[in-house]
Amino acid sequence: MSLALALQSGDVASLPSRRDEAWRYTDLRAALRAIPAASPKDEAALLAGPFAALETVETIIITNGFGPDRLSLASGEHRTVCLRFIASEAASAHHGTLTLTVAEGGSLTLLESHEGFGYDYVSDIAISLKIGSGATVDRIVILKDSAEAISVVTATVDLGANATLNQTVLTTGAKRQRFETHVSHPGQGASVRLDGVYLLGDARHSDQTTVVTHKGEGGTTNQLTKGGVRDSARAVFQGKITVERGADQTDARMGHHALILSERAEIDAKPELEIYADDVSCAHGNTVGALDAEALFYIRSRGVPLIEARALLISAFVAEVTDRISHDGARQVAQDWLLACGMGAS
Repeated sequence: MSLALALQSGDVASLPSRRDEAWRYTDLRAALRAIPAASPKDEAALLAGPFAALETVETIIITNGFGPDRLSLASGEHRTVCLRFIASEAASAHHGTLTLTVAEGGSLTLLESHEGFGYDYVSDIAISLKIGSGATVDRIVILKDSAEAISVVTATVDLGANATLNQTVLTTGAKRQRFETHVSHPGQGASVRLDGVYLLGDARHSDQTTVVTHKGEGGTTNQLTKGGVRDSARAVFQGKITVERGADQTDARMGHHALILSERAEIDAKPELEIYADDVSCAHGNTVGALDAEALFYIRSRGVPLIEARALLISAFVAEVTDRISHDGARQVAQDWLLACGMGAS
């Protein structure tokens, strides 16, 4: 069951539902009663993307699934790429694929955005990322889907020895939104950082699902996701780290921490560790709570209005994630994104 299969066949019975364990919190079948018509090839002028203020070497635009399907970096090559996935047509559906290959010793800074200019569109994007030995990929993603959209992004990552993947995902959700990352981790000195921030309001939904499989010894994974939900929004975090037999000396850490900002908001968290090796250092943590009342009182006692005080506390709470972005320009974009979300209202 998958959204891609449903778009190909036109059969809503192919959509994942709450009966599928991996999709129990993000029921697409209940949200989509019929498959919309295919999105047209649209080359119309578009508004500037979230990374437009940065000086990037190149920009790649994939509109309604139409555009380049491959990007390759040669051995030792270094590039910064602004990658925009655009859904421009309302009441339509599309599937897009992209293969990214970074050869040995290469370095890619990927400034990626998924933007909805249409209304109730359906989008399914599949990304294959191959990172060669000793190569580095810094992937910063901003999800800007429309409120009535159904959007699924699935990335499959294959790491080489001593390779590095640093990923940060920022989202405000959609009607149904799922951002999924699968990492095949070889150990052998390779390093993975998977971070995420969600700030959801109204009736928006966002699901961040990650699966990291350590297959060899001597690898690290560090994961931190933080967020806040208000109104009747719903956030889902599913993180699974598997350490296979023989993957000794694995160091894997996972943390998910969130704020519930109204009575009707909901957070579903499912962190998992599955360990089949003995000589490992692995841990996970999960907390969900409310804003600190004493801190809120302290800020308000300095003359700060309630909405602004709440926004400052929420931004400070999730800023631990955005501060981990190494690219200076992208980190500033992420910090501006936090301020623009306006999560202070109750």
